[in-house]
Amino acid sequence: MTPIKISASLAAAPLDRLGEVVQALTAAQVDYFHFDIEDGVFVPVMTLGTKLIADLRPLTPLPFDVHLMMVNPEWLIPDLVHMGANRISVHYEACPYPRRTLRKIVEAGARAGIALNPATPLPDLAYLRPYLDFVLILTSEPEVPDCPFLPEVVAKVRRGKHQPGLEGVEWVVDGGINAQNLRHVVAAGADTLVIGRALFKDNAIADNLRRLRDALAEV
Repeated sequence: MTPIKISASLAAAPLDRLGEVVQALTAAQVDYFHFDIEDGVFVPVMTLGTKLIADLRPLTPLPFDVHLMMVNPEWLIPDLVHMGANRISVHYEACPYPRRTLRKIVEAGARAGIALNPATPLPDLAYLRPYLDFVLILTSEPEVPDCPFLPEVVAKVRRGKHQPGLEGVEWVVDGGINAQNLRHVVAAGADTLVIGRALFKDNAIADNLRRLRDALAEV
């Protein structure tokens, strides 16, 4: 069985010392760094900007996973890859022509993903497969203050893993995941967990990551 990967959601990190955070996560051997890039239109928040990607890129060799929570994302894709993005996901709800958008990501040199909001039913994604590397299922909404985990959404992962034509696609789950509920997510078939608050709690990154890895080992 391929080990479950953990992607560190930097939107939940202490933003006043992100350089130190990236170095600590690299030393602790997280798998990906996850950036939520928001426009204040598609979602009602704006936490991280694109300049952070370029500024943090020299600090770690680990992959940068960029989640575009924005309308009209195509124009930004080449710049993101130039800044150092290795993986880019766009929202199914924000792209009238998702196959075209995914193709632009792949042609720019990054791995391409499609993201689905909690309220969006799982569509037939097989026609995207020539350019689709991963699917990002959101299990929380950008709410204030705590973005609770929505367990009923995880069923989309289970259904997607059995969708014909999607063999080999990576399934990523993002939103409110912690050591207590990750068993539910992994049982549904998740390959990668995007984790924020549970990873940065009490500024104890190494200890928190160890607890998460231990919880995964028990699944």
